[in-house]
Amino acid sequence: MLQDPLFILMAVGCITVAVILIRGISTFGKEGVENAKRSNKFMQWRLIAQFIAIILILIFVYFRRQGG
Repeated sequence: MLQDPLFILMAVGCITVAVILIRGISTFGKEGVENAKRSNKFMQWRLIAQFIAIILILIFVYFRRQGG
């Protein structure tokens, strides 16, 4: 499975979501308007990355159920 390009792409997508989430949460505790804007931007990026990761997971499951 580790040699499957679709699995690798799906895993990279999930890891990207986790990294963006951690970066966004780490800016929550800092004071200032600039940090609040940055934290909000990270959460917006997380939503986009999460959407892409879910699409990749669905594609992966679809092709595996088809036997491909």
